[in-house]
Amino acid sequence: MKSIALFVSLLLTAAVGTAQNVVLIKGGTVLTVTRGTLENTDILIRDGKIAQIGRDLAAPPGAQVIDARGKYIMPGIIDAHSHMAIDNVNESTNPVTAEVRIRDVVNPYEINIYRALAGGVTTIHSMHGSANVIGGQPVTMKLRYGEPVERMIVQDAPRTIKFALGENPTRVHGRASQGQFGGGRASVNPSTRMGVEQVMRKAFEMARQYMAQWDAYEKARQAWERNRRRGPEPVPPRKDERLETLAAILRGEVIVHCHSYRADEILMVLRVFRDFGIKRLVFQHVLEGYKVARELAEFGAMASTFSDWWAYKFEVYYATPYNAAIMHSYGVNVSLNSDSDELVRRLYHEAAKAVRYGGVPEDAALAMITINPAKQIGLDHRIGSIEVGKDADLAIFNAHPLSVYAVCEMTLVDGVVRFDRSRDPDDMRLVVDPDESIEDAYVQFNPADYDRCMLGAEEHEGVWMGGVELFGLVEEFLAQKEDGR
Repeated sequence: MKSIALFVSLLLTAAVGTAQNVVLIKGGTVLTVTRGTLENTDILIRDGKIAQIGRDLAAPPGAQVIDARGKYIMPGIIDAHSHMAIDNVNESTNPVTAEVRIRDVVNPYEINIYRALAGGVTTIHSMHGSANVIGGQPVTMKLRYGEPVERMIVQDAPRTIKFALGENPTRVHGRASQGQFGGGRASVNPSTRMGVEQVMRKAFEMARQYMAQWDAYEKARQAWERNRRRGPEPVPPRKDERLETLAAILRGEVIVHCHSYRADEILMVLRVFRDFGIKRLVFQHVLEGYKVARELAEFGAMASTFSDWWAYKFEVYYATPYNAAIMHSYGVNVSLNSDSDELVRRLYHEAAKAVRYGGVPEDAALAMITINPAKQIGLDHRIGSIEVGKDADLAIFNAHPLSVYAVCEMTLVDGVVRFDRSRDPDDMRLVVDPDESIEDAYVQFNPADYDRCMLGAEEHEGVWMGGVELFGLVEEFLAQKEDGR
């Protein structure tokens, strides 16, 4: 009797599991991104994958049915530049820290994960900061909020690493160590943009030597084995995680994501990478990319940029909201990122700006937050578009996502509803009365709050970050002038 009861229990469990693994989204306008727009179309999801796309699909028994009539379905949004779910963004104790990994310090309870889901975001590339010329290794995560961290991390995602140019590494290391901003540590490279290049070249040369040592050892080991292990056994070189990672870059096993702003530095990195035969390169921010769009396209480098951020530090003064459109026109793979736990909720509005500034076609604009960033993190075979066989990462909107009136109503990750606005018990949206008077409010603006790439590095600089540094210098100058110095 107990055996029969157990058997029935297992059958019921299996039936429930099957029903939960099948979802049918009915009657929506499907924005596939790669294969045009499909009106009044259904999407059948089975075991987390898109199984069928078409009209009038029949719902399998026990399937969850989602009514999307009058709504728009797009691929889950992908943010190629995030610092979400990590408390320690920068290991800023050395200009080269290729050995550290973001995946080891992910906080799966970060509430911003859920808030990102409310904006249709399903995948993020959570990065090391830009305090170092060669920083740590980012992690790619699906926003399976509420799951263990092992389930959030995309375990088979290609390895990536963060590089950085310009003011951030020179300020944290060389300039701070010289005492220019109250640091006083021993002199550390780089202190100039020239020094940034030499830190890269030296690191790659050391990695080449490391690879040569291991190649020599492997050959000696093979010869020793062929010689029936006669004579002393070859001694392997000392293992070095930093050099192992740099060697993997040289072998093409790691995608480099390089923090950048100025055109001259972008060209410098292209020269360095050509010299060392490195081809897998994504420039982050790349706000002067429009000046060197042809060179980016010829190299095959990709670009992940802001839509219209500008003037938050000197080296971004010549940014333009036409940047994404210009690079796109030259054939550069362009994505739009947030670099912000707040802006990530509205990346679809950022994509709309590419239509406004430069006339990018709607599908191309949506590609900048879906299939293009998927390519930049090496997962375009799984995510970034609505196609049969791909992961069922989807966002359902009440209007076209590029409309300023669009609101994300539901987000699915691997076919599981992770956000449903209609069932959100903590929905704190306000219904605003246009006739109601509003009290005056004053907000103290601190540019440092928006420079997530430098989070955790300020204590090593002796100064605040970003634009605050400028304000401090101005205050010091005025004080000296007042004292007659």
